[in-house]
Amino acid sequence: MKKGLIIRHVPHEGIAGFRHPIEEAGYELDRIDVADPAFADLDLREPDLLIMMGGPMGVYEQDRYPWIACQLRRLKLRLEADRPTLGVCFGAQMIAAALGGHVYEGPRKEVGFHPIRLNDAGRASPLRYLEEVPVLHWHGDTFTLPDSVELLGSSHVYEYQAFRRGSNLLALQFHAEMGEDERFHEWMNQWPEAVAEAGESDDSMRAIHDELGPQAVAAGRSMIGQWLDELPC
Repeated sequence: MKKGLIIRHVPHEGIAGFRHPIEEAGYELDRIDVADPAFADLDLREPDLLIMMGGPMGVYEQDRYPWIACQLRRLKLRLEADRPTLGVCFGAQMIAAALGGHVYEGPRKEVGFHPIRLNDAGRASPLRYLEEVPVLHWHGDTFTLPDSVELLGSSHVYEYQAFRRGSNLLALQFHAEMGEDERFHEWMNQWPEAVAEAGESDDSMRAIHDELGPQAVAAGRSMIGQWLDELPC
């Protein structure tokens, strides 16, 4: 059986709705937290599929989080080997940095449900399942696009929302895995200021999540399933 490894940067940001299509594609999933002492010795080239999830830290906070530099060094080796890799939010920012992009704090928070604006490359990619589907955004950082990648979509807030490099690398700034996972409520409890900055109240954001979340996750699952189907054998 193929092996998939989830890197979890904080406990409340897990694989959520993406688990089903990944397991359906034949991957046996394992997970490691960056706080696990074993993480420091892990060869990130080994798993058949690497999934890096989100987190509230910034790639530029390496003095505060020394594991970021260590993870970046090993991630570069994996990307040089062109091994199948998926990054979500902070995970996507790590991929951008590993490929030479610059990650920085953006001018505003992007929080809430709204669609990705796909370009022609995006509509020809697995992201086509997301067209006109509002998905969850929850970030304040952004990045410059690495030279070696292809932009797939933008939003009305940030230009760089998804990119790929060939078939094996997919980076998503948004959270198409979220919409049915109870950890969303932990996000709400931890970052109420982000919700207020987005112009929503606690009650309105939870109501929007309940209304739009299932459709977003269904589209996200279709997207990931298609991406996995297109990976080279």
